[in-house]
Parts: sequence; C-alpha cells; structure tokens
Amino acid sequence: MAVNQGGRTRRRLSTAERREQLLSVGARLFSESPYDDVWIEQVAEIAGVSRGLLYHYFPTKRDFFAAVVERESERMLRMTAAVPGVPVREQLTAGLDAYLEYVEAHAHGYRAFHRADAAGDQAVRRVYRRALAAQERQILAALAADPEFGPVFEARPGARLAVRGWLAFTTAVCLEWLRGPEQDREQVRDLCARALLGVLAP
Repeated sequence: MAVNQGGRTRRRLSTAERREQLLSVGARLFSESPYDDVWIEQVAEIAGVSRGLLYHYFPTKRDFFAAVVERESERMLRMTAAVPGVPVREQLTAGLDAYLEYVEAHAHGYRAFHRADAAGDQAVRRVYRRALAAQERQILAALAADPEFGPVFEARPGARLAVRGWLAFTTAVCLEWLRGPEQDREQVRDLCARALLGVLAP
C-alpha cells in the first residue's frame, strides 16, 4: 500500500491492472484526438504515473497505440465469436446484440480502434488492418460452415468482398450511432442484420 499526500492509503496496482489502466486512458485520448495530437506525457499525467513508468510498459507511442488497438480487437473477437453447430441466421441477432453492447460500453476504445487507420504511422495501420482481417476471417469461417450459407458462400466469388463491405457498413453505422443515437440498439441491430442477409441472399 502507498500513502498519498492527504495521508490516505491507496492500493498499489498489479502489473496487469496498471497496464489496463494505461490502455483505458489511451483509448479515451485516442478516441477524442488524432494520433499525432496525443502526448505520452498527457497519458502519464492522467494515469498518475511517471513518464518513465509508462515507457516501461510501452517503449514508444507507436507501441502504446498498437496495444490499445489490439486490446479492442481481442474484445470484439471474443464477444462476437461464433458458436459451432448453431446456424448463422440464429446467431446473427445475438452476435450483433453482443457487438452493440460492446460498442456502447467501450465507446472510447471502439472509436480509438477505428481511428488507427487514419494514423500516419504505417506500423499502427498494419496492426489495425490485421485486426480487421481477423474479424473478417471469423465471419467467413462461420458462413462457410453454415448449412444455409455455406453453399452460397462457395458459389459466389464476391461473398468475401461482400463481407468486407458489410464490416465497413457496420462500423460506419456504429460510429454514427455513438455520435447521437437517433435509433435504439434494437433498430441498429436489425438494420445491420438485414444488410448482411441481403448481400448473402441467393
């Protein structure tokens, strides 16, 4: 335990907790400002740590932003993972509900994740594009294994491009929804579901 200037004790964070705290601060700052406008000193000040400690966890700003992007990607993949053996049509509503719940609960992280492609740093953009490719592979694998959509997927060379376009559509819808929701979560979910089923219809 450490003692602050007011004489109160505060719990010392574990390595994992401190790293999570720093990534949360980073997600908020990167969601509000372009990559080049976020300063490591600002992150350290908000987190209440020294700049040296932050650099201990993340040697460069590039490493820090990449870690923010990777954390959000892992969260999204976990929340939207397909359930083997369950038809895609049945999973779609539940999967989108989980995804939209994540978007609402982690709005800063979601915005930060999708700001990565606009970052001038090519290494950061590669991290972002790898994350999007992982999402795409996850959806394509579920579709290919599905009794209803598998044959359509195999017969239509443009199916992969359609899924990629749907991911971009869903991202644009969610980012707009976060700016000022004119529709509730159920309406956004149904809009995105209809869009995917529409592009994959035989």
